[in-house]
Amino acid sequence: MTLGAEGPAMGGDAARAVVVLNRRFLLDYPWEAAQRIEEMPPAESGPVLAEQPAPVLIPLWRRLAPAVAAALLPELPPALVKNLLSELFPNEALRMIGLLDEDEGRRYLDLLDPHVRAEIERLLTYPADSAGRLMDTGVTAFRGSTTVKETLKRLRRERSRTTRSLFLIDDENRLAGKVTIQDIAVAEPGQTLASLAQPVTATVTPMAPKDEVSEILERYKLADLAVIDAEGMLLGAITNATLLQAMQEETTADMQTMVGASRDERALSKATFAVRKRMPWLQINLLTAFMAAAVVGIFEDTIARFTALAVLLPVVAGQSGNAGAQALAVTMRGLALREISVRHWMTVTVKEVSTGLMNGLAIAVTCGIGVYIWSGSLGLVLVIAMSMVLAMIAAGFAGAIVPIVLTRFGQDPAQSSSIILTTVTDIAGFFSFLGIATLLSNIL
Repeated sequence: MTLGAEGPAMGGDAARAVVVLNRRFLLDYPWEAAQRIEEMPPAESGPVLAEQPAPVLIPLWRRLAPAVAAALLPELPPALVKNLLSELFPNEALRMIGLLDEDEGRRYLDLLDPHVRAEIERLLTYPADSAGRLMDTGVTAFRGSTTVKETLKRLRRERSRTTRSLFLIDDENRLAGKVTIQDIAVAEPGQTLASLAQPVTATVTPMAPKDEVSEILERYKLADLAVIDAEGMLLGAITNATLLQAMQEETTADMQTMVGASRDERALSKATFAVRKRMPWLQINLLTAFMAAAVVGIFEDTIARFTALAVLLPVVAGQSGNAGAQALAVTMRGLALREISVRHWMTVTVKEVSTGLMNGLAIAVTCGIGVYIWSGSLGLVLVIAMSMVLAMIAAGFAGAIVPIVLTRFGQDPAQSSSIILTTVTDIAGFFSFLGIATLLSNIL
């Protein structure tokens, strides 16, 4: 076994002999060489490997833990890195580049030929809200044969960004188990990580959607979730904290999209950007407002005869709007947390309509008492009570069905749903109130 470096006093012939011996060792015993290199600091093993051509390093690189392979890249000449990454399979190069920060990864990608770079970049791009976007690639993998003492030494040397667990890989670099930091802290220095290992109860692929990640973390009560590729190789891990932050960001973004603001807009964004993103939905909202106004226009004669209707009109619209917003928020939350799916539309709709009916009856009684005290007209009380119940039922129905319909057609249920809801509740509230008032005009 070798992999020794030439010393300062070593002559030219001796130095060449060491290079040749190292080459022979790398070619004939790549697995043993990988184990040896994983125990060495990159600054020590890098110069030794830099003396070898890419074809000699390929068998070694395929056996190195991806984190170690990535840490060695800065120690090699750019020309050697280019040849090495070009000769590896794209998914093998991906595992290393994915462990680097964005700027460093970009620097190595720029060294490659365009067609090779394009293939790796395609593999590096994960869909929004996927496990690949959420995972932390700075997770260091360890061999089961590594002792607790060697593990702690390596963690201190690398200052690794770790999760609450260390993931173990087998001889083929496939995920094999995990060890908690707590178990390592109380173990004997000579114990191996394999003796402390626990089975990995759940994993996801980088293409898994965020909803699936959330469901698995909750179901198995995990602190972190391993992300693996199709070959079982560890790509990274997702922590509960990361998922919580992502869901908080999504929730605040949903608050904006529900009212027609862009997800990309921030409090300090330029006014011109805000106008460009908001204006289309404001124009749509104006159109829907004219639709509601047209309904009022149909009953212009009734309003002219009974001016009290104009005073009470906003009461019905406001109550139905609030009821619809409540139904909308509950339904959207159920869809986001996967408590319900599109196939539950009937159950959800019946529940919200029933809720609207019961709330409408209760609000109708309170509102009727207030209207009677104000106007002294039993006819006006009957009109507003009946219209309040109908408007609240319509609001519950709309609040449940709008996000479900958007989801069914592949749209974001948060996308300006409140604008659609407001249109429905306004039209339903105005039509029910003024329509009933017209029918019962003889008792007003």
